[in-house]
Amino acid sequence: MLDLASLFNIANLYVLPFWVLMIFLPRWDFTQKLMKSLLLFVPLIVLYIYLFATGLDSQSADVFANPTLANLASVFGQEKIIFAGWVHFLIIDLFLGRYIYLEGQESKTIVFHSLILCMFAGPIGLLSHILTTSIKNRFYLTEANGRSIN
Repeated sequence: MLDLASLFNIANLYVLPFWVLMIFLPRWDFTQKLMKSLLLFVPLIVLYIYLFATGLDSQSADVFANPTLANLASVFGQEKIIFAGWVHFLIIDLFLGRYIYLEGQESKTIVFHSLILCMFAGPIGLLSHILTTSIKNRFYLTEANGRSIN
């Protein structure tokens, strides 16, 4: 069985090809087909369930049931719990990146900058995409309707 450090490295490496494809090869048929599937999340979800199930004990279950900041900080000091939290981040950031990628493909919006931000900090990438889409829609609709941008 692999140790936690090896699983951690595998989890981090697992997500990289998806980010590379979305950022550098967004129009490639393979990228488009792959990113339409939710199956790409299954290995990370299985890892998350394993870490959650084997890392949860009565103390951490009590903390999650009735969290305080100090108690959460203590529980997240446990290696399996913080690893589960990290996998949670990997899943959510990739899910947000996938959403941004697919929405950008559909609306023909430039998203590589939002994807790069999302890869490192999902909510910031999502905000970037929201702002980019809002700006694009504001100016595109104004120009398409023949009105002045001023």
